Amino acid sequence: MPGFELFGDNEKAQVQTVLDTGVLMRYGFDGMRNGQWKAKELEAALSKRMGTKYVQLVSSGTAALTVALASAGIGAGDEVIMPTFTFVASFESILALGAIPVLVDIDDTLTLNPAAVEAAITERTKVVMPVHMCGSMADLRALKAICEKHGLLLLEDACQAIGGSFDGKPLGSYGDLGCFSFDYVKTITCGEGGALITNNEEFYRNADHYSDHGHDHVGNDRGAETHPFLGYNFRISELNAAVGCAQVQRLDEFIAIQKKNYGVLKNEIAGVNGVTFRRVPAGGEENYSFLNFFLPSEEIARNTHKALVNGGVDACFYWFDNNWHYYKKWEHLTNLKSLGKLPNEVSHFLPDYSKADFSKSDQWMGRTISVLVKLSWTEEEVAQRAKKMYSIISIMI
Repeated sequence: MPGFELFGDNEKAQVQTVLDTGVLMRYGFDGMRNGQWKAKELEAALSKRMGTKYVQLVSSGTAALTVALASAGIGAGDEVIMPTFTFVASFESILALGAIPVLVDIDDTLTLNPAAVEAAITERTKVVMPVHMCGSMADLRALKAICEKHGLLLLEDACQAIGGSFDGKPLGSYGDLGCFSFDYVKTITCGEGGALITNNEEFYRNADHYSDHGHDHVGNDRGAETHPFLGYNFRISELNAAVGCAQVQRLDEFIAIQKKNYGVLKNEIAGVNGVTFRRVPAGGEENYSFLNFFLPSEEIARNTHKALVNGGVDACFYWFDNNWHYYKKWEHLTNLKSLGKLPNEVSHFLPDYSKADFSKSDQWMGRTISVLVKLSWTEEEVAQRAKKMYSIISIMI
């Protein structure tokens, strides 16, 4: 991770094919295309790889989450349960629809704690949205049981975990809806792009229309299409989709490289007394994009992270102090800093996160260090990195 590390001739050839037609938009201009429909091609490839009936490409992972929620009828005042550890896009997509992001604690999976989820359910709850952060998944079996018990939708945010699996199913395909990001730093990239997957025909049809101004896409005359409901513009371009057509063919190759490099790093630091690792739920296999480990205390973790960075271990993250990925620095959410007036439902029902107690999350995140696993490392570079990590961590504990 990320896929741009291994850009090559296939990506260039796919993009050139689009440029040769002169049609950069995914819809219309049929006569000029010379049979090239890159968005449709990528959707078909993803459908096959993920084992789902339907795929809708959109302009970003954030768009995928927004469209997925909208496709299921989520709107003003509806509550969506999400974790304290994620990227801000998770709550942005919820707020964009006037819905309420309900933050709950994580556990040693670094994702949703099922007990915390069940405790947070109210009469307004409509969706449980686990976020498979840093390549691994939530306790999906437990979360699915909770959703079935309470009649809720399970929406998997798998934007950082494409290629992982649970109970033999690709991540994203286990719930009612799944979302991926193909931005520049994801395991496979379109530069910018995203997708939602589902086996629900109604959700797919809604997503298809909603992401293109409400176009019903019936017939061959775009101007004559009808608009059964309001929609917005979340379209992907043919240029972005073309890059994805090349990258998706290499997904399993990328995962294999990540798994090998991850294994070298993990095996080396596993010998350090006091290092433990993030729990991967039974039946799950992560995509190996990040190595996530716990140290004995927040102080040790913070100091060790600084030592690793100063010692030349790049792409090393201490999320506890991060502006974008952990609730502690989300003051724009806590204080509802918005350019325009937010819906009354948001102002009225949003929990007061300035008074929230997420100490159970803090106990995990305060001790967590994440290290990105790159695709472009040579065997020698991986080995050297592993030894450097071992030596630094051993001194700091």
